[in-house]
Amino acid sequence: MSNQKKQIILNEITFWKQNKLLPEHYCDFLTTLYTEGERQVEIEGKASQSVMAQQKRKALRKYSVMPMIAIIFIVLLFTIDAVWLVAILTGALAVGCLMGAFYLAKKNQLLSPILHLTGALLLLAVTVQICMTYFPNSVTILYVGLLINCLLWCISGLTMKIVYFTVSGILGMLAIAIYFFM
Repeated sequence: MSNQKKQIILNEITFWKQNKLLPEHYCDFLTTLYTEGERQVEIEGKASQSVMAQQKRKALRKYSVMPMIAIIFIVLLFTIDAVWLVAILTGALAVGCLMGAFYLAKKNQLLSPILHLTGALLLLAVTVQICMTYFPNSVTILYVGLLINCLLWCISGLTMKIVYFTVSGILGMLAIAIYFFM
């Protein structure tokens, strides 16, 4: 086997050992097997150069940009006069975030909640902006829009078993009800 292939395999084994994906003695056995009993410094694996570690870093960079783009869209939503254009783009970004969260739910536990929250906050911002722009004198329509958002959070939290959505939906509906009836 070529040295390059051995190095890739050793990098992966070192990554597995550091992240406890395999028991340590299995990793030591595999390292000994692939180095053919020779422990040389240049042949030793580096976990940061493993394929899995590189894919993890690449995915983190790719999906961590979404919240930053969402913040830009929210700022544009409340500053630009063309509400429909920005609302449609923001809604499309929110749907994209939610679809990305569903896709990543089983693969990456870190990025999925970030995308869930980003999508939910984008939909909330679109709802508030549309209610404030097209119904400026009707507070009741704003409350109804906020209640619909909270109800969506509660339902999605219950169906997907996401505690923070369920709690925020219930607390949001409770806060709106208290504020509306006071």
